[in-house]
Amino acid sequence: MSYKTARPYLAAFLLLRRSGKIAFILRSQTEWMNGYYGLPAGKAEVNERASAAAVREAMEEAGVVVRESDLQFVHACHRYSSDNTLAWVDILFEAHIWKGEPNNAEPHKHSELIWIDPDSPPDNTIPAVKHFLTQIQAGVKYSEYGWKE
Repeated sequence: MSYKTARPYLAAFLLLRRSGKIAFILRSQTEWMNGYYGLPAGKAEVNERASAAAVREAMEEAGVVVRESDLQFVHACHRYSSDNTLAWVDILFEAHIWKGEPNNAEPHKHSELIWIDPDSPPDNTIPAVKHFLTQIQAGVKYSEYGWKE
């Protein structure tokens, strides 16, 4: 069966929260937003659930094991990409429990992993991530970002 409807990409984001701060990674040597802080995140693979993608990205980018049962859904965003070419559905989860110490597990893609107060992210935080944090802080479960009115 074939549909002629929208086909957005799916991305899973993870907020590793400890002592009121969130783990952020500084992007470098990638094809997008180098020099900006973001969350451990990535595209879901074919036939991969969003929660499974978040668990996978936790290991790949932050070097920690998170169980799906320890994920808490915090936000979903239908986002239009900053280059105005792709639509995304972003699913954000939060975890307070994991095994291992969060670290920069992909030094070939990121410069560092640091803990940041989500209420005052640095200026060089990915704009969509700033949007997500604002929405989560306000208790909003769904938002839209980047669409032209």
